[in-house]
Amino acid sequence: MKKLAAAVLGTLITGGAAMAQTPAEKPRAVPGMAERMAACIACHGKEGRATADGYYPRIAGKPEGYLLNQLQSFRDGRRRYPMMNYLLGHLSDDYLQQIALFFADQHPPYPPPVPADVGATVLERGRLLVSQGKPAQGIPACASCHGAGLTGVQPAIPGLLGLPRDYINAQLGAWRNGERTARAPDCMGEIAKALSPEEINAASSWLSSQPVPADYAPQGVLPKPLPVACGSMPGSSASPGATR
Repeated sequence: MKKLAAAVLGTLITGGAAMAQTPAEKPRAVPGMAERMAACIACHGKEGRATADGYYPRIAGKPEGYLLNQLQSFRDGRRRYPMMNYLLGHLSDDYLQQIALFFADQHPPYPPPVPADVGATVLERGRLLVSQGKPAQGIPACASCHGAGLTGVQPAIPGLLGLPRDYINAQLGAWRNGERTARAPDCMGEIAKALSPEEINAASSWLSSQPVPADYAPQGVLPKPLPVACGSMPGSSASPGATR
C-alpha cells in the first residue's frame, strides 16, 4: 500500500508541477493528462467508472464543480480517507481542477443495477423520501436538489443513480456522524442528521435499484432555487421557511 501511494503521489505531483508554473492563468488542458490519471483509475476503475466491489465510487461524468469540491475537501481535511488526504495534500487548486475536468469528460457505460435485497415496503419508503422528502420534518426531497431525474445539476450537484447501496449508506452515515463535512452551511450534513438509519437504508435501497438511462447527464439548471442553503454551491440560498 505504501509503495502504491508513493507511486501515485509521484505521478500526481509531476502533473501538478506543470500547473504550478502558470498560477495566474486559467486552468487549461494539460498534455498527457490521461497517463497521469492512470494513478487514479488504479482505485476508481477504468475511466473512473468505479470498481466491482462498490467501495470506490464512480467519478466519471460527474459535474466538474462537484469533483473539484470533493478533491479540495480531501486535500483540506473536510473528507477523511488517509490515502486521498495524503495524495492530494500538496496539490494546487488549478491542478485539482484539471483532475476534475478530466473525469467530468469521461462517459463510460453504467452496469445494470443490483436489486436491493429488501421488501417492497422498504423500497416504497425510499421512493417517497427521494421524490417527496419529509416536509413536516424539514427534509427536502432528493429530487429537489439533485434534479427530477436524479441526474445531478451543473455545476456542482452529483447524480444519485448508478451508485451501490453500500456506498450511499456509507456516505450518508459519514455525514450523519460528522465524519464527512462540506463547506458551511453543510446542507447534506444537516439532512443526513435528520434521517434515521432506517430511512437512509430505504433511500439507498431504492436509489441503487434504479436503472441508469442511456442519456444520463447533469441537467443545466434547477427549475426552482435550492430548498436549503449549501456552502458547496456558491450563491445558493434557502427559500423562506426552508430548513437550514
